[in-house]
Amino acid sequence: MLIRFAPIILLITSVFANTEKTIFIGPPTANIPSAHPTLEDLHVDVLTPSNWTIRTHLEAQFPNISSPNGKATWLILDELTEGQRYEVRVCWAATQPTQFKIATYELQTVFETPELISELSEYSWSRQSLGGDRGSQSKPVGNLRASNSEREASVLFLQILAAADYYTANKTLMRHVPSVHVDIILDPFLLGVLPRSLLPTVGYITVVAITSWFIARYISIWIRNLGAEANPEKKIQ
Repeated sequence: MLIRFAPIILLITSVFANTEKTIFIGPPTANIPSAHPTLEDLHVDVLTPSNWTIRTHLEAQFPNISSPNGKATWLILDELTEGQRYEVRVCWAATQPTQFKIATYELQTVFETPELISELSEYSWSRQSLGGDRGSQSKPVGNLRASNSEREASVLFLQILAAADYYTANKTLMRHVPSVHVDIILDPFLLGVLPRSLLPTVGYITVVAITSWFIARYISIWIRNLGAEANPEKKIQ
């Protein structure tokens, strides 16, 4: 039995084990100006329903007085549908103990909150000083839909706070927290009930359940026939 299930075990170990998520509703559309500075000038990654996943590394740090929830990473969620239900998930390996906190903010909320706009500005400058994308392994993200004029769009800021959640005698690891390898996923809900990415899983489970029922029925009939052949006297009676 162990040999038979070995390939499955190997597949499981390669999957990101931990997940943190937030569920939200697409906000009302807002006017996105084309005059500089624009959202694109922030040089942050962008997730949309069509470009919905990023595999990258996020910086983390131990909580402190100024950053009690760890290091902040910012993204933009663009091309949302007003009133649509969405889910954002951050998935990472269990071998990198980290606590994540995820929040979404409307544009006006960020621009009118000194703490948030200061944090976003700091992150934006760090991105620009390092040449934009920081370790993203997906196709180029971080480009908002180009437009020479103002547009109406349902847009949110996504804030991900990463706090290191370990203790070790290794002084280097205590001084320099390694970045965390993550998948960031934007998942629209289908009919407001099921995340889109889970649809293949549901289909697979349904097929397996139906197939298992027919196999179980066949085995039951086969065993019943074997029992009848083994007891011919009962069959005569």
